[in-house]
Amino acid sequence: MINFSKTQNQNSDLAKIKKALLSGKLEGGGKFSQKACEKLNKLGYRNNLLTTSCTSALEMSAILLDLKEGDEIIMPSYTFVSTANAFLLKGCVPVFVDVHKDDLNINAAKIEEAISPKTKAIVVVHYGGVSCDMEKILKIAKKNKLYLVEDAAQCINAFYNSTPLGSIGNLGALSFHNTKNISSGEGGALIVNDNKFYKRAKIVHEKGTNRHDYKIGKISKYEWRDIGGSFILSELSGALLDSQLSQLHKITKSRLKIWNDYNDFCSNHNQYQKIFNLQIIPPYASHNAHLFYLIFKSKKLAKSFLDSMEYNGIQTATHYVALHSSPYGKKKTKYVGSMKNTNKASTCLVRLPLWEGLDSSKVISSMSKTLKKL
Repeated sequence: MINFSKTQNQNSDLAKIKKALLSGKLEGGGKFSQKACEKLNKLGYRNNLLTTSCTSALEMSAILLDLKEGDEIIMPSYTFVSTANAFLLKGCVPVFVDVHKDDLNINAAKIEEAISPKTKAIVVVHYGGVSCDMEKILKIAKKNKLYLVEDAAQCINAFYNSTPLGSIGNLGALSFHNTKNISSGEGGALIVNDNKFYKRAKIVHEKGTNRHDYKIGKISKYEWRDIGGSFILSELSGALLDSQLSQLHKITKSRLKIWNDYNDFCSNHNQYQKIFNLQIIPPYASHNAHLFYLIFKSKKLAKSFLDSMEYNGIQTATHYVALHSSPYGKKKTKYVGSMKNTNKASTCLVRLPLWEGLDSSKVISSMSKTLKKL
């Protein structure tokens, strides 16, 4: 069986984890975490703060924007629950709009329809490490005086033109969960692109205290200054992240080869266009091969493909249940306009295995056998 996902161990991982353990200092902010932050800085992520998860980074964003109960936040429904939960925790109302059928990113043309006097921010999700149309969305945010937050959970080493995803909006959030291209097991980072938020972000990051200043010797004691949480990543996870980031370009290159193998096979067989649609990468996007998916013409075809691939020894997977159609989403959120493309993705999308070292030829061979029977 070829598993859908696999932990991406690097040769340096154990050595750095061992050094962190032997140091006896496993709380956040140690030398390995600092090295990881420096690597992120070199990648274009200035003012980055390592967090326990991308979820934590999004929750910090909601705190920093000083959102109030009843404020509305526009976002896609085809995303992970954390995108909405971070803002629901502040009493806000997620307002969903549909995605493009070509790349499953938020449809910029639909955003303005959802803006009301209560709207305070737009949250974009760069699905699969493929950029949203940021020029259009930035113009909308500026015109309507709205904050822009990037949920860039899947986006390490992915770009809008030449700009790293997560470094464009007021705030950005990265994920280093075990399923991502680069992993610290659990973990994430808040990217503070708007300097006016950075001083407070460091306080919120350290449980509402000025402990960041204490660590660098600016003050002799730290004290409670604001609300906050236990958002900081442990040094053990920081060591793993530092190791993984050292191999970023090697990992990305390996994943892109597999992605291109899949895409070449599907694109070169026109007869399959009657069965599924492929993702279309827009010209402004340089993706990181986070995932490869097919959107089948019907739910039945998607289920048949999943079952047949499993029978042939290949584990595939669906993805999100659209948030607007989920039980809690129906109670706590609203949507504007048609959600046709979102609903289609929720029921008809299938993802192929994609991890460093995978033999793509075996997956493609199984796909060929399966698709001929559909």
